[in-house]
Amino acid sequence: MPIKSLTLAKSRLIGCCYPRDERNRARLVLAMAADTVAAALATPGVGTVLVTAAAPAEVAELVALGAEVVDDGGAAGLNAALRHGAGLLRRAEPEGVVGALQADLPALRPDDLAAAVAEAAGRRAMCADRAGTGTTLLLSAPGGRLDPRFGHGSAAAHLRSGAAPLTTPAPTLRADVDTVADVERARALGVGRHTQAVLRGETHHCADAKRVS
Repeated sequence: MPIKSLTLAKSRLIGCCYPRDERNRARLVLAMAADTVAAALATPGVGTVLVTAAAPAEVAELVALGAEVVDDGGAAGLNAALRHGAGLLRRAEPEGVVGALQADLPALRPDDLAAAVAEAAGRRAMCADRAGTGTTLLLSAPGGRLDPRFGHGSAAAHLRSGAAPLTTPAPTLRADVDTVADVERARALGVGRHTQAVLRGETHHCADAKRVS
């Protein structure tokens, strides 16, 4: 699970109902990651959640949830960070399945993630996001290369690289968050307690702003 510096993440979450200061946005990004980590660790068959972070100190609280947090090794971009993390995991489990899970899935439920892993059935496979253009989960075959191709149009890129498309509905696994509208969609599915705690404060902030205006 890759996490870039919290001060740089999710700039599109600045909107009418969200605080405009960087500190509160960083809190929301970290909360979403915490809920993603908690759901992944509660999924049967998931042994380790490794977070590759550009600034490990910023996400140190994820360790208390059970994640392992490591420096991304100065990786130049998301795919390099994922390759770095996959290499570390592969050393510990040479024949295991390695997965790349996005850190912005605050509504993720363990049964949705488990259903995707079960459908993959040992194949290198990918789960597209709600829009069908991005990728929320990429799985390797046992002992195989992860070969991440995240970025614009990653769903198509992963399919071209031979990853099998996962068809399980798994709505909470597909509900990644990039915009304010995405936050509301995730909230409708039911976000985890960390994200909910931050959003309660942000909703209050928004309501105050509306009264002032």
